[in-house]
Amino acid sequence: MDLAPLALSLQVAVLATLVAAIAGVGLATLLATARFPGRDLVDVLATAPMVLPPTVLGYYLLVALGRHAALGRAFEAVFGTPIVFTRVGAVVAASVGALPLVVKSSRAALEGVDATLVQAARTLGAAPARAFVTVQLPLAARGIVASLMLAFARSLGDFGITLMVAGDIPGETQTASLALYDAIQEHREAAALEMALTLTAVAIAILYGVGKLTARSARGA
Repeated sequence: MDLAPLALSLQVAVLATLVAAIAGVGLATLLATARFPGRDLVDVLATAPMVLPPTVLGYYLLVALGRHAALGRAFEAVFGTPIVFTRVGAVVAASVGALPLVVKSSRAALEGVDATLVQAARTLGAAPARAFVTVQLPLAARGIVASLMLAFARSLGDFGITLMVAGDIPGETQTASLALYDAIQEHREAAALEMALTLTAVAIAILYGVGKLTARSARGA
C-alpha cells in the first residue's frame, strides 16, 4: 500500500483539527454563554455543513477562495500561492467539514456544566472570563476533547469537499480517501481494500476513544 496519501491525510487532519478547534470552540463558547441578535442564525450556519452536500460546500469555497475572489487574491499576494488545488485548500476543505462537529459537541459540553458551580465562582469574586477558564472550561474538557477527536476522524476521511477545493493531485493533494477512489476506478482491488481497512481501523479506534471519554463524563456528572 502506498503510504504517501495516508501520511498526507494525517497531516491535513491534524492541521484541520487545529483550525476547527480554534474556530469551533470559540464559536461554541459564544453560543453557549452569550445572548445576541442572530444567535440562532449563527447556530444554523455553523451546523449547515453537516447536512449540505459536499459539492455545494465545495462550490461555495471555490467561489469564496478561488484566484478570482478577493480572499483568494489576498492570500496569494501575501503567501505567494493560491488556496485552491493546493494542500492549503485540502486543510480548508477538511476544516469546514469538521467545524460543525466541534461547535455542536463543544457547545453541548459547555452548556452541560452545572450553572451553580459557575455562579459560585462568580459569587467568590471571579470575573466572567476567569470563571469560564477556571471552572466551566475544565469541567467541559472531556466533551471538547471528544469533539476534537470526531473532528480529526472527519478530517481524515473527507472526500467530496477536498476533491472540489483541492483536487486529486498525486503527491500534492491526493489524500487517502481520494487514493481509495482512484484505486477503485483503476481496478486495483487489493490497494483499495488495504486503504479502506486502514481508514476503518482508525475511525473505529477514534470512536472507541470518544465513547470512553463521554462515558467518563456521564459518570462524573
